[in-house]
Amino acid sequence: MDLAGIDTIDWSQPWLAPIAELGRRIAANGDWRAEWNNLSAERNVRNIHGHRMSLAAGDAAGDEQYEAYIARTGRVPTRDNLHDFFNALMLLRFPLIKAQLNLLQSTAIARDGVRPTRGSVRDAATLIDENAVILVTRRTDLIAALRAHQWSTLFERQRDAWRREIGVIALGHALLEKLVRPYKAVTAHGLHVLLTPDTSLTDVDAHLAARLVGELTPQCLMALPVLGIPGWWGPNEEPKFYGDDRVFRPANMRRQVTMEKQLK
Repeated sequence: MDLAGIDTIDWSQPWLAPIAELGRRIAANGDWRAEWNNLSAERNVRNIHGHRMSLAAGDAAGDEQYEAYIARTGRVPTRDNLHDFFNALMLLRFPLIKAQLNLLQSTAIARDGVRPTRGSVRDAATLIDENAVILVTRRTDLIAALRAHQWSTLFERQRDAWRREIGVIALGHALLEKLVRPYKAVTAHGLHVLLTPDTSLTDVDAHLAARLVGELTPQCLMALPVLGIPGWWGPNEEPKFYGDDRVFRPANMRRQVTMEKQLK
Protein backbone atom coordinates (compact mmCIF):
# COMPACT_ATOMS: atom_id res chain seq x y z
CA MET A 1 0.00 0.00 0.00
CA ASP A 2 1.44 3.34 -1.07
CA LEU A 3 -0.20 5.50 1.59
CA ALA A 4 2.19 8.26 2.55
CA GLY A 5 2.77 8.59 6.30
CA ILE A 6 0.76 5.57 7.43
CA ASP A 7 3.67 4.28 9.54
CA THR A 8 3.77 7.53 11.51
CA ILE A 9 0.33 6.99 13.07
CA ASP A 10 0.36 6.01 16.76
CA TRP A 11 -2.96 4.23 17.12
CA SER A 12 -2.67 4.23 20.92
CA GLN A 13 -3.25 7.98 21.15
CA PRO A 14 -6.53 8.87 22.91
CA TRP A 15 -7.83 11.02 20.06
CA LEU A 16 -7.70 7.99 17.76
CA ALA A 17 -9.66 5.67 20.07
CA PRO A 18 -12.96 5.86 18.11
CA ILE A 19 -11.28 4.82 14.84
CA ALA A 20 -8.21 2.84 15.94
CA GLU A 21 -9.66 -0.61 15.29
CA LEU A 22 -11.01 0.42 11.89
CA GLY A 23 -7.81 2.22 11.01
CA ARG A 24 -5.55 -0.71 11.83
CA ARG A 25 -7.73 -3.09 9.83
CA ILE A 26 -7.87 -0.89 6.74
CA ALA A 27 -4.21 0.09 6.91
CA ALA A 28 -3.18 -3.57 7.08
CA ASN A 29 -4.79 -4.29 3.72
CA GLY A 30 -2.68 -3.98 0.59
CA ASP A 31 -5.52 -2.21 -1.21
CA TRP A 32 -6.93 0.07 1.46
CA ARG A 33 -9.61 1.61 -0.77
CA ALA A 34 -10.96 -1.85 -1.61
CA GLU A 35 -11.03 -2.79 2.08
CA TRP A 36 -12.85 0.46 2.88
CA ASN A 37 -15.38 -0.17 0.11
CA ASN A 38 -16.03 -3.68 1.46
CA LEU A 39 -16.64 -2.31 4.96
CA SER A 40 -18.87 0.45 3.60
CA ALA A 41 -20.97 -2.11 1.73
CA GLU A 42 -21.24 -4.32 4.83
CA ARG A 43 -22.45 -1.33 6.87
CA ASN A 44 -24.69 -0.05 4.08
CA VAL A 45 -23.18 3.44 4.28
CA ARG A 46 -25.12 5.85 2.09
CA ASN A 47 -25.20 9.55 1.47
CA ILE A 48 -28.22 11.77 2.10
CA HIS A 49 -29.65 10.93 -1.34
CA GLY A 50 -29.41 7.19 -0.78
CA HIS A 51 -26.35 6.53 -2.93
CA ARG A 52 -24.00 3.84 -1.63
CA MET A 53 -20.73 5.38 -0.51
CA SER A 54 -17.46 4.28 -2.08
CA LEU A 55 -13.94 5.61 -2.44
CA ALA A 56 -12.75 6.65 -5.88
CA ALA A 57 -9.51 7.91 -7.40
CA GLY A 58 -8.45 11.37 -6.29
CA ASP A 59 -9.25 12.94 -9.65
CA ALA A 60 -12.62 11.21 -10.11
CA ALA A 61 -14.67 14.41 -9.84
CA GLY A 62 -12.95 16.04 -12.79
CA ASP A 63 -14.14 19.64 -13.07
CA GLU A 64 -17.17 19.06 -10.83
CA GLN A 65 -17.07 20.58 -7.36
CA TYR A 66 -15.97 17.99 -4.76
CA GLU A 67 -19.02 18.11 -2.44
CA ALA A 68 -21.47 18.27 -5.36
CA TYR A 69 -19.88 15.20 -6.93
CA ILE A 70 -20.15 13.22 -3.70
CA ALA A 71 -23.80 14.21 -3.28
CA ARG A 72 -24.64 13.23 -6.86
CA THR A 73 -22.76 9.92 -7.00
CA GLY A 74 -21.87 8.70 -3.50
CA ARG A 75 -18.26 8.37 -4.69
CA VAL A 76 -15.58 10.13 -2.64
CA PRO A 77 -12.44 11.24 -4.52
CA THR A 78 -9.62 9.97 -2.32
CA ARG A 79 -5.86 10.43 -2.55
CA ASP A 80 -3.18 8.25 -0.97
CA ASN A 81 -2.40 10.57 1.92
CA LEU A 82 -3.24 10.80 5.62
CA HIS A 83 -5.70 13.64 5.14
CA ASP A 84 -7.95 11.56 2.90
CA PHE A 85 -7.32 8.37 4.88
CA PHE A 86 -8.64 9.98 8.07
CA ASN A 87 -11.58 11.39 6.13
CA ALA A 88 -12.42 7.88 4.94
CA LEU A 89 -12.30 6.54 8.50
CA MET A 90 -14.68 9.25 9.67
CA LEU A 91 -17.10 8.35 6.87
CA LEU A 92 -17.33 4.85 8.33
CA ARG A 93 -17.45 5.87 11.99
CA PHE A 94 -19.84 8.84 11.69
CA PRO A 95 -21.78 8.29 8.45
CA LEU A 96 -24.82 10.36 9.44
CA ILE A 97 -22.82 13.43 10.45
CA LYS A 98 -20.75 13.21 7.27
CA ALA A 99 -23.87 12.80 5.12
CA GLN A 100 -25.50 15.83 6.71
CA LEU A 101 -22.37 17.95 6.25
CA ASN A 102 -22.26 16.94 2.60
CA LEU A 103 -25.92 17.90 2.23
CA LEU A 104 -25.26 21.35 3.69
CA GLN A 105 -22.32 21.88 1.37
CA SER A 106 -23.92 20.56 -1.80
CA THR A 107 -27.20 22.39 -1.19
CA ALA A 108 -25.35 25.69 -0.78
CA ILE A 109 -23.38 25.02 -3.97
CA ALA A 110 -26.55 24.21 -5.92
CA ARG A 111 -28.19 27.38 -4.63
CA ASP A 112 -25.30 29.85 -4.82
CA GLY A 113 -22.80 28.28 -7.18
CA VAL A 114 -19.07 28.27 -6.42
CA ARG A 115 -18.22 31.76 -5.23
CA PRO A 116 -14.95 33.39 -4.10
CA THR A 117 -16.22 33.11 -0.52
CA ARG A 118 -18.18 30.11 0.69
CA GLY A 119 -20.73 31.82 2.94
CA SER A 120 -21.40 31.13 6.61
CA VAL A 121 -23.11 27.74 6.25
CA ARG A 122 -20.38 26.28 4.06
CA ASP A 123 -17.70 27.85 6.25
CA ALA A 124 -19.18 26.24 9.36
CA ALA A 125 -19.68 22.88 7.66
CA THR A 126 -16.09 22.92 6.44
CA LEU A 127 -14.73 23.76 9.90
CA ILE A 128 -16.74 20.92 11.45
CA ASP A 129 -15.73 18.44 8.77
CA GLU A 130 -12.05 19.34 8.89
CA ASN A 131 -11.35 20.44 12.45
CA ALA A 132 -14.12 19.66 14.94
CA VAL A 133 -14.13 17.90 18.27
CA ILE A 134 -17.40 16.78 19.83
CA LEU A 135 -17.80 17.38 23.56
CA VAL A 136 -20.26 14.91 25.04
CA THR A 137 -21.38 16.11 28.46
CA ARG A 138 -24.25 17.35 30.57
CA ARG A 139 -21.91 19.75 32.40
CA THR A 140 -23.14 22.93 30.77
CA ASP A 141 -21.10 24.96 33.27
CA LEU A 142 -17.93 23.57 31.71
CA ILE A 143 -19.14 24.40 28.22
CA ALA A 144 -19.78 27.94 29.45
CA ALA A 145 -16.22 28.04 30.82
CA LEU A 146 -14.91 26.94 27.43
CA ARG A 147 -16.87 29.64 25.61
CA ALA A 148 -15.48 32.21 28.07
CA HIS A 149 -11.90 30.90 27.70
CA GLN A 150 -11.73 30.20 31.43
CA TRP A 151 -8.84 27.82 30.94
CA SER A 152 -7.83 27.49 34.59
CA THR A 153 -11.36 26.47 35.56
CA LEU A 154 -11.71 24.15 32.60
CA PHE A 155 -8.38 22.33 32.63
CA GLU A 156 -7.01 22.72 36.16
CA ARG A 157 -9.75 23.14 38.77
CA GLN A 158 -12.09 20.80 36.88
CA ARG A 159 -9.38 18.43 35.71
CA ASP A 160 -11.02 15.29 37.05
CA ALA A 161 -14.26 16.08 35.22
CA TRP A 162 -12.56 15.30 31.91
CA ARG A 163 -12.08 11.72 33.04
CA ARG A 164 -15.61 11.17 34.37
CA GLU A 165 -18.06 13.71 32.98
CA ILE A 166 -16.85 14.81 29.54
CA GLY A 167 -16.44 12.62 26.49
CA VAL A 168 -14.23 14.02 23.74
CA ILE A 169 -14.45 12.76 20.15
CA ALA A 170 -12.08 14.05 17.49
CA LEU A 171 -14.17 14.38 14.33
CA GLY A 172 -12.16 16.55 11.96
CA HIS A 173 -9.87 14.66 9.60
CA ALA A 174 -7.49 17.60 9.14
CA LEU A 175 -7.28 17.82 12.94
CA LEU A 176 -6.29 14.15 13.12
CA GLU A 177 -3.68 14.70 10.45
CA LYS A 178 -2.14 17.52 12.51
CA LEU A 179 -2.16 15.35 15.62
CA VAL A 180 0.02 12.73 13.96
CA ARG A 181 2.82 15.12 14.96
CA PRO A 182 1.28 16.89 17.96
CA TYR A 183 2.28 20.41 18.94
CA LYS A 184 0.94 22.61 21.69
CA ALA A 185 -1.00 25.11 19.58
CA VAL A 186 -3.23 22.58 17.79
CA THR A 187 -6.67 24.15 18.15
CA ALA A 188 -9.95 22.50 17.24
CA HIS A 189 -13.48 23.81 16.80
CA GLY A 190 -15.66 22.45 19.59
CA LEU A 191 -19.26 21.27 19.28
CA HIS A 192 -21.32 20.34 22.34
CA VAL A 193 -23.92 17.60 22.55
CA LEU A 194 -26.00 17.37 25.72
CA LEU A 195 -25.56 13.65 26.36
CA THR A 196 -23.74 11.55 28.93
CA PRO A 197 -20.13 10.66 28.08
CA ASP A 198 -20.93 6.95 27.93
CA THR A 199 -23.34 7.49 25.01
CA SER A 200 -22.48 5.19 22.11
CA LEU A 201 -20.74 6.60 19.05
CA THR A 202 -23.73 5.52 16.96
CA ASP A 203 -26.09 7.58 19.11
CA VAL A 204 -23.74 10.58 19.10
CA ASP A 205 -23.64 10.32 15.31
CA ALA A 206 -27.43 10.37 15.03
CA HIS A 207 -27.88 13.10 17.63
CA LEU A 208 -25.40 15.55 16.15
CA ALA A 209 -26.46 14.87 12.55
CA ALA A 210 -30.01 15.86 13.49
CA ARG A 211 -28.72 19.16 14.90
CA LEU A 212 -26.72 20.15 11.82
CA VAL A 213 -29.56 21.97 10.13
CA GLY A 214 -30.65 25.52 9.50
CA GLU A 215 -28.42 28.57 9.60
CA LEU A 216 -25.24 26.99 10.86
CA THR A 217 -22.47 29.57 11.36
CA PRO A 218 -18.83 29.47 12.50
CA GLN A 219 -19.92 31.39 15.62
CA CYS A 220 -21.64 28.19 16.81
CA LEU A 221 -18.20 26.67 17.36
CA MET A 222 -15.77 27.04 20.28
CA ALA A 223 -11.99 27.30 20.07
CA LEU A 224 -10.42 24.41 22.00
CA PRO A 225 -6.64 23.85 22.29
CA VAL A 226 -7.04 20.08 22.30
CA LEU A 227 -3.65 19.16 23.74
CA GLY A 228 -4.69 20.89 26.94
CA ILE A 229 -7.33 18.19 27.48
CA PRO A 230 -6.33 16.20 30.58
CA GLY A 231 -5.12 12.73 29.63
CA TRP A 232 -4.47 13.65 26.00
CA TRP A 233 -0.85 14.81 26.12
CA GLY A 234 1.86 14.25 28.72
CA PRO A 235 3.23 17.82 28.76
CA ASN A 236 -0.06 19.23 30.08
CA GLU A 237 0.62 17.54 33.41
CA GLU A 238 2.99 20.44 34.13
CA PRO A 239 1.17 23.37 35.81
CA LYS A 240 3.00 25.95 33.70
CA PHE A 241 1.60 24.38 30.52
CA TYR A 242 -1.60 26.43 30.70
CA GLY A 243 0.21 29.71 31.35
CA ASP A 244 1.05 30.21 27.67
CA ASP A 245 -1.46 32.86 26.59
CA ARG A 246 -0.40 32.54 22.97
CA VAL A 247 -2.34 29.26 23.03
CA PHE A 248 -4.70 29.61 26.01
CA ARG A 249 -5.93 33.06 25.11
CA PRO A 250 -8.16 35.25 27.24
CA ALA A 251 -11.58 35.80 25.73
CA ASN A 252 -10.86 39.47 25.11
CA MET A 253 -7.89 38.72 22.84
CA ARG A 254 -8.71 38.60 19.15
CA ARG A 255 -8.03 35.15 17.76
CA GLN A 256 -5.64 35.03 14.82
CA VAL A 257 -5.99 32.29 12.26
CA THR A 258 -2.21 32.19 11.87
CA MET A 259 -1.66 31.18 15.51
CA GLU A 260 -0.81 27.55 14.86
CA LYS A 261 1.65 28.36 12.07
CA GLN A 262 3.37 30.93 14.27
CA LEU A 263 3.78 28.54 17.19
CA LYS A 264 4.41 25.25 15.41
